[in-house]
Amino acid sequence: MKKRALVSVSDKTNIEAVCKTLVEQGYEIISTGGTYNALKKAGLPVLNISEITSFPECLDGRVKTLHPAVHAGLLAIRNNPEHMAQLSELNINTIDVVIVNLYPFKQTIMKEGIEFQEAVENIDIGGPTMLRSAAKNFQDVIVIVDPNDYEKVFEEIKSGSVSLDTRKYLMYKVYQHTAVYDTMISTYLRGKLGIEFPDQLTLAYEKKEQLRYGENPHQQAAAYGEVLPIKNSLVNAEQLNGKQISYNNINDTNGAVELLKEFSEPTIVAVKHANPCGVASADNIYDAYIRAYACDPVSIYGGIVASNRTIDKATAEEMIKIFLEIVIAPDFTEEAIAVLAKKPNLRVLKLAEVGKSNPKGTMEFKKCYGGLIMQEADLETKEGFTVVTKKAPAKEEEATMQFAMKVVKHCKSNAIVIAKDNATLGIGVGQTNRIWATTQAGEHSLSETKGAVLASDAFFPFNDCVKESTKLGISSIIQPGGSVRDTESIEECDASGIAMVFTGVRHFKH
Repeated sequence: MKKRALVSVSDKTNIEAVCKTLVEQGYEIISTGGTYNALKKAGLPVLNISEITSFPECLDGRVKTLHPAVHAGLLAIRNNPEHMAQLSELNINTIDVVIVNLYPFKQTIMKEGIEFQEAVENIDIGGPTMLRSAAKNFQDVIVIVDPNDYEKVFEEIKSGSVSLDTRKYLMYKVYQHTAVYDTMISTYLRGKLGIEFPDQLTLAYEKKEQLRYGENPHQQAAAYGEVLPIKNSLVNAEQLNGKQISYNNINDTNGAVELLKEFSEPTIVAVKHANPCGVASADNIYDAYIRAYACDPVSIYGGIVASNRTIDKATAEEMIKIFLEIVIAPDFTEEAIAVLAKKPNLRVLKLAEVGKSNPKGTMEFKKCYGGLIMQEADLETKEGFTVVTKKAPAKEEEATMQFAMKVVKHCKSNAIVIAKDNATLGIGVGQTNRIWATTQAGEHSLSETKGAVLASDAFFPFNDCVKESTKLGISSIIQPGGSVRDTESIEECDASGIAMVFTGVRHFKH
């Protein structure tokens, strides 16, 4: 039988050179559609698929390769005499090499305003079927789905044989590729149908980077991004300066970015170990940085700084006065980049949509051993509240109360935030009881807390947090409410002259 290769690709990178090598190695090339035309134009000898199937492409190209002459040629086991005898009786030749990549479904659905039917027309049927047939018969058929594998495979082809290990690797690449392809389709359809929690869940991610190590040097790690890119996702940031980003860098910076999305006004978020240590909003980003730094100049050392405005030279000059791990912003002036480059290890990340809010329906995942838990992202930040004390908060305090609640929502529970004039003064995070978080927030306040507001991510189970607030001179408290002992906290506030409001929305972050 003749040595044959079937080539049909949407990504035509190096395909002419690859087919030229195949011809030199004695292969007869079969092709379809645009690939056939490209190879023909390049002057390469190529057969149209219809010459093999004796059946024309039909239904606007929907049916090209779905034919026994193709799949019998792929699936026949070469050392099975019955298989080979049947091919001979049916006058079907084997196909020994398959080079196929699929209709650009991903690129199609990433276009703005794409119509549903156009997306459906870009679902490949024949391609995945050929790939799966060829991969199943891996011991006899060389199947390539990724142009990055051309060089390695063709070195072996030219040497006379492709190793069993390489064939198994190519088999793996096929089934991984088709699994991701099908996942993209199902994810797209799930979104169109508004299905939040499917009975069966498939997720697809692309490797972005092999990281230096994980949380600790003895742990290996890698970074992945969703296969359908999200523009305001940290994994799509462009690195402009500094060392390779690490696992902890990504985890901590993600916390900063997610908090930054709460604010539309010029805002700086400083984070240490995935928890905010200083947050401030101002009329311009320079003032926001100065105020965020002042919140906690100790913890910000070695931390992450996220900005929702372009970093200018003046702000960059303030930033390099201390050791920072990462600065991320939608953009940087050329002068700012030059200033930040004076710190060769400082990782400078540019992410154009860094402050853009996540859309409704955003999901969060956590891995547990042997399983996965999934929930809607906590996008709720309730603007209204109910005054439950005799004293109401002053009008000028209301904006800061909302500011503090946005910050505490992104702190690990139990969490308390003390703030004044849209800047944090003290943050208590990750405590096993709420009074410790309150005490910690007070102790970490480097500025005067008299007249400040206090926000809690969940209700007060006892009145001890109010008593501590009285010592700190807190003027107003914002919290979800809902404890069976709310009355005790309300009465304590009334006795101390503190205004307290309930939002009715809890913000645990575990």
